[in-house]
Amino acid sequence: MVNLLAFSVLLAGRKSQFGRPGNQLKLCYNTPVRHKSTRVCGALILLLALGSHAHCQSLDDLRKSDPPPNAIWLETLDISRMSQEWGAAKAAKSLEDKPISVAGLAFKHGVGTHAVSEMEIDLGGSATGFASVVGLDDETNGRGSVVFQVWADGRKVADSGLLRSGQMRLLRADLTGAQTLSLQVNDGDDGIDFDHADWAGAVLLLAPNSQSKPQAADCPPEAPPAIASGTSPVPAIHGPRIVGTTPGRSFLFLIPATGAGPLAYSAKDLPDGLSLDPATGIIAGSVKSAGTYTTELTVSGPQGAASRKLRIVAGEHQLALTPPMGWNSWYVWGGNIDAEKTRAAADSMVATGLAAHGFQYVNIDDGWEGQRDALGEIQPNSKFLDMKALGEYIHAKGLKFGIYSSPGPTTCMGFEGSYNHESQDAATYAKWGADLLKYDWCSYGGIVKNQSIAELRKPYKLMSKALDESGRDIVFSMCQYGMGKVWEWGADCGGNLWRTTNDSRDVWSTVSAIGFRQNGHDKFAGPGHWNDPDMLMVGKLAGPSGLHPTNLTPNEQIAQVTLWSLLAAPLLLSCDLSQMDQFTLDLLTNDEVLDVDQDPLGKPAGRKARKGGSEVWSRPLFDGTVAVGLFNRVSRPSDVTVKWSDLGISGPRPVRDLWQQKDLGVYESSFKTVAPRHGVVLIKIGKSVGSEW
Repeated sequence: MVNLLAFSVLLAGRKSQFGRPGNQLKLCYNTPVRHKSTRVCGALILLLALGSHAHCQSLDDLRKSDPPPNAIWLETLDISRMSQEWGAAKAAKSLEDKPISVAGLAFKHGVGTHAVSEMEIDLGGSATGFASVVGLDDETNGRGSVVFQVWADGRKVADSGLLRSGQMRLLRADLTGAQTLSLQVNDGDDGIDFDHADWAGAVLLLAPNSQSKPQAADCPPEAPPAIASGTSPVPAIHGPRIVGTTPGRSFLFLIPATGAGPLAYSAKDLPDGLSLDPATGIIAGSVKSAGTYTTELTVSGPQGAASRKLRIVAGEHQLALTPPMGWNSWYVWGGNIDAEKTRAAADSMVATGLAAHGFQYVNIDDGWEGQRDALGEIQPNSKFLDMKALGEYIHAKGLKFGIYSSPGPTTCMGFEGSYNHESQDAATYAKWGADLLKYDWCSYGGIVKNQSIAELRKPYKLMSKALDESGRDIVFSMCQYGMGKVWEWGADCGGNLWRTTNDSRDVWSTVSAIGFRQNGHDKFAGPGHWNDPDMLMVGKLAGPSGLHPTNLTPNEQIAQVTLWSLLAAPLLLSCDLSQMDQFTLDLLTNDEVLDVDQDPLGKPAGRKARKGGSEVWSRPLFDGTVAVGLFNRVSRPSDVTVKWSDLGISGPRPVRDLWQQKDLGVYESSFKTVAPRHGVVLIKIGKSVGSEW
């Protein structure tokens, strides 16, 4: 290793343009440093800009009680505005309220945060430089991985690269003339566990005689996104093009259709055992024999008629051939859910038109459970006096009824779980008419012997078998937060969908971290078994002071719906369906976007390219076209380009904007656009080649 101590002495009497250190010093800046090297790195020079030049400061200056001349500590700003996926930012402390310590070095100042995090700072031209030692706090004990980035006026000016526990880097950036600063911490694409990230000794260097000081800021306001609005009066059929059932078991399907009414429905070549109500569009009954049946659906009204084929697959384990779409009570009502709120959700799903665009499930989460009777049969609590009647109410609208339990003795809220009552509970759910079971790990953590895959699989295999034997088709939603890489074996346990993450929140740092971590999971999902990155954080959700509009900006909401659709994820709402504004309705009823999620080919998207804060994700569609999301994860509008070569296609291709429902033209070998901050442009590339659907 270079004798950095001698090198620092050599530079001590010299001036250097900020941001252009000598090669040897730059080498140290760009090389992760582990515990064994901290003594050497303690002698590094930190170049801080004063005016147009840098004055040499030792690393020790960032560890002192007082800031360097003309500098302020980062934590003196309002760090409560720093968003992060877990916990809250801490001033001069780690997340665990300990003194900041990185790679064995202690710091009296800095900000302790958690990936994924972001802080916006309004500089107003008052700063000339930023500097910080960055790394995971030593409290992580060898765990975690993060990436630190510094952005000025929408341009990345410093990047730590991947850092693991015990590594550190010196980041500094020239901010001369900059108006805005964004400090970002991303996870290392392996989840956010133990990503306790420190901006250690972080300082902002001020311009001499500056009349203002940097201030923590909200992101600048953005123009309302341009998305298609409203529904055509001309009849159209939406939703899945393929559904599954078990022969001899109850079948229910509401034809999702829009158009000026009254509408009338018809169907050709329904399989034996099914019938259609021409006034409601509800297909019901039970398919008598195994097989694949193609029926032609038609809906007609005063403005015309529309037809589309629906494939019905009757056989063993043919449920959820496209990702479930619907509503769940948790993020809006929590433990305050009751039968009336559940009925109201079903009513609103029809009244708002969501059902007409393919949303089907009305799912009760935790909070319905009562005690067991003398025979051990689970009873609902006083808020749900008649579960069978509630299921019938939902079914009468052509919708499906979901319920919740845990493999442990108690649920997450402490109600009765299904431990040692799996077959009995499955039979009860079937008697009530349940169509989906969310099975939440919760207290089973106290039962499991260890974290082996066999132990993680055990309770889900047990309930899957019980559901199979219940006599009713019940979609199985495994909720165990991604432990043991559940996406690799969830289908083998009978799961139709499985949570890949912890619970979500309506903040961009959480939504983006969850969504963009799904890369690589796509090869384990397909028809009948889907990765579930949790619910959509849109509409009015619960908060400490009651219901509040989501904290996601409109573009962030569009980005989530887009990414979830590309991922072929379940589209489950958890907002108050009776209080949805026009934007939320437009967001959730754009059929060209929903068709991406419900595509019958069932091949989820993966990341195809990444550059800076932009990412390109794509999935092939059944008609030969390709759906592509061009995402911008940074805090300023940014150019994003997709190359045909990254998608495995070539030649001139037509491009259509799906959110605007507008053709954009023909492009030779690539497509470039400007994506808004924390936003996306969703396109479809190619021309439909037709299909049996």
